[in-house]
Amino acid sequence: MDKLIAQFPKQLCDALEIAEKKDFSYLREERFQHVLIAGMGGSGIGGKLCLNWFSKDSKSPIYLNQHYEIPGFVNRSTLFLASSYSGNTEEVLHAVREAARRGAKIIGITSGGELEQFCKSSGYDYVKIPGGQPPRSMLAFSLLQLISILNSAGIIQEDLKGIVDQTKSLLSRELIEIKTQAKTLAQLAYKKSMVIYATQELEAVAIRGRQQFNENAKQLCSHHIIPEMNHNEVVGWGSANENHAALFITSPFVHERDKKRWEICQDIVRDKTSNIMRIEGKGGNLILSAFYLIHLLDWASFFLSEQNKVDVFEIKVIDYLKSQLAK
Repeated sequence: MDKLIAQFPKQLCDALEIAEKKDFSYLREERFQHVLIAGMGGSGIGGKLCLNWFSKDSKSPIYLNQHYEIPGFVNRSTLFLASSYSGNTEEVLHAVREAARRGAKIIGITSGGELEQFCKSSGYDYVKIPGGQPPRSMLAFSLLQLISILNSAGIIQEDLKGIVDQTKSLLSRELIEIKTQAKTLAQLAYKKSMVIYATQELEAVAIRGRQQFNENAKQLCSHHIIPEMNHNEVVGWGSANENHAALFITSPFVHERDKKRWEICQDIVRDKTSNIMRIEGKGGNLILSAFYLIHLLDWASFFLSEQNKVDVFEIKVIDYLKSQLAK
């Protein structure tokens, strides 16, 4: 897994190359009332990142679907993006078939499996990405295809090549600092009940971090968002102790009022535990700072897996769950 994490900047370049070879310019001829991205786990986090990054300025609303059922608004004016790394994700396959019945414009993002066959047999466009790795390690490929398609459809206007070039430069320049902070975080989280806190703009990053600690380090971790946690979870810290740990992640590009809430919440938590860490994403915009934090959290989850002495690739419980569902 450490080799896959280290390859993230290169994966961004490889993913960009795939995106640039696909021509989705025909999408501009259609007017989409909404965009629905279907994806679970490592394949779904790209959709959540798109929501956080682009919803504020997108020409049409963007939604994320992580269930078998799809919203009632899905129709012929919907751009439906089905993201399943394996191509066999049960929830996504169920959702995309229902979207097809309603006449939505469908594009698949997958390495193969049933989703590829469905797109081929039904005449839907799709992007094929490299297979054979854990989905959580291939975020760059699914995410960049989503951004490219949204660009082509005129939903957003982002310089995808610029994003990749700047991210690659940032992660290379800051790699020593990223790994240093990641090791510190892994030590903080070791044998602790940890919560990741972020502002709304970085919710997907917090989710990604939680997922990586769950799957890579085989350790429970939770997350919550500021300001929502100010109205509920902050009270729960009244019963916390040194067995708890909190990670606060932020960026210069978050709402000014949330910055103040962030500082106050740290003081409240610090009264209950000394296991607290603050990390601010670097880079010239929200997307760059998010990529910085994602890379750091990926490394932290790997270092924690080493401390926990677990197999970072093992997911027997997920395999068991799927086998029981198949009965």
